[in-house]
Amino acid sequence: MPELTRRTLLAGTAATGAFAASGLSAQTDMVGTEPDLSGKSILITGCSSGFGRLGAEYYARRGAKVFATMRNTPRPEAEELRKLASEENLDITVIRLDVLLQDEIDAAMETVSNALRGGALDVLVNNAGIGITGPSEVQDMEATSLMFDTNVFGPHRMARAVLPAMRAAGGGQIFQISSQLGRVIVPHSGHYSATKFALEAMGEQLAYELVPHNIDVTIIEPGGYPTEVWVNRNIYSEALQQRAADIHKAGYPDVVARMGEEDGSGRSADPMDVPRAIAKIIAMPAGTRPLRQPVSGGAIPQTEINRVAAETQVGWLGGSGYGPWIKAVHGR
Repeated sequence: MPELTRRTLLAGTAATGAFAASGLSAQTDMVGTEPDLSGKSILITGCSSGFGRLGAEYYARRGAKVFATMRNTPRPEAEELRKLASEENLDITVIRLDVLLQDEIDAAMETVSNALRGGALDVLVNNAGIGITGPSEVQDMEATSLMFDTNVFGPHRMARAVLPAMRAAGGGQIFQISSQLGRVIVPHSGHYSATKFALEAMGEQLAYELVPHNIDVTIIEPGGYPTEVWVNRNIYSEALQQRAADIHKAGYPDVVARMGEEDGSGRSADPMDVPRAIAKIIAMPAGTRPLRQPVSGGAIPQTEINRVAAETQVGWLGGSGYGPWIKAVHGR
């Protein structure tokens, strides 16, 4: 049987069962055979902690050349990662990059281009993101702008930065780190779901448009994990609580009183699930990778939404001029 790729899909090869062939289920078991990432170049945003930091170490240990970016360097987290890379002889380059700042993105991409001798990155992991909780009415424009700038506009800036070289190279891969809350909504989560819904839509549109360029896009949808996202979220949420106008806070006294007091310590899922999921998808043949991959130590409430959304896209546009792209992405 010929290898299933997006190129063969566009040529009319049947793609039924592409997800089954991928070997990744919705409730993915990420423990098992460790993929070989030798020869892959990977840039990750938000590597000071959490999925970004764990991923930088893991991909490098699997043989990848990693560009681990983080904002506000020099900082202890950057030096710790450099020290680790030196001690373990890992190919990790730590770069200053704030996804809000185009000049830092441009400088980082110049560093990457020089390191790759003008070549293209194989993989971009759009991991940097923030959360600010509380009722929607309480979210002032400072909080709202920061959330959208970090979680939506930042990944868009990064995609635009890497895509010209990926297109010229004839392939590549982009991961959007979304959330279960990019498909379902919990009240009083601020604009977190709004930003992740936007990130998911942007990632899906990119996936369709990049089929002719053999560039895959996968949206990772983590559940709740015990990373430092809770610490940072509390800092932002408490600051919002302190400055928010009383006229807006008055409608939600109990909720507002708890802003900045989230506790993620009771979560026991292994945060390494996410880097392992990404690594396994990187190792899959181009054109067979899933558009969306839930990763969770518990419930995955968005699974049915993902299924129905895929069927709707194919049913709506599958017979149009966009059909080959839509079907290629959804494995139909």
